[in-house]
Amino acid sequence: MAKKFKIKKGDTVVVIAGDDKGTTGEVLRVLTKKEAVVVAGCKMAKKAVKPSEQNKEGGFLNVEMPIHISNVKKVEA
Repeated sequence: MAKKFKIKKGDTVVVIAGDDKGTTGEVLRVLTKKEAVVVAGCKMAKKAVKPSEQNKEGGFLNVEMPIHISNVKKVEA
């Protein structure tokens, strides 16, 4: 059974540890099995993409990577 967290999709959080410390953003996804969240604009990584029907050129995309849930704190609105 997956754990239940107080942080949900759409919540505003602040990163309290790591390279993006102090950054505020919206939660895009909650990964319960990994105990991680994906925050908009935080922990960006370049991902190589092959040319396809949707993306004729291919190249690199900037993608948000998961952050452990213990490294974020919910911001009270």
